[in-house]
Amino acid sequence: MTTQATLSPLESNASLETNKKTPILLKVLVMVSIMSLIGGTLTAVMTYMNVGLGDTFIQQWLSSFALAATVMMPIGMGMMALMTKVVNTLLPEKSEHIRNLVTGLIMAVFMESLMAFITAANTVGFSDASDFTVGWFNGFIAALPIGLAIMVVMSMTIKPKIEKFLKS
Repeated sequence: MTTQATLSPLESNASLETNKKTPILLKVLVMVSIMSLIGGTLTAVMTYMNVGLGDTFIQQWLSSFALAATVMMPIGMGMMALMTKVVNTLLPEKSEHIRNLVTGLIMAVFMESLMAFITAANTVGFSDASDFTVGWFNGFIAALPIGLAIMVVMSMTIKPKIEKFLKS
């Protein structure tokens, strides 16, 4: 007498998914893609505010984006982890949505001010402190509505999915 067991398609897929780990390269590519899209969009707005759509826009934007990406991405990853931990510690009684929204708001302001600094330094320079300050402020204020819109979408929908994806 032999016993045969068959798995339904749902059971076999579930067992495969529990044993399957997401490759680290895929995780890195997803994070770099998201940060590049956000950083590219925001630095483009900031560069436009500082130099306009003239002949030097593309060159200025690409160099501002490259600088922001090399500085912003590592700092952003660390700050996101730190801010999530701090907000979760300070607001344990609040819902996860509220904590994600607060974390996103802090991150949006912090990262945009950093990107505006980098973009102003690249496009305006430090030779005149007044021009630099105006360049930083104009870039920051122009990109703020876009950054806040991205923050709401990221905090409320994408961040929880990304966290789950990164833990897989």
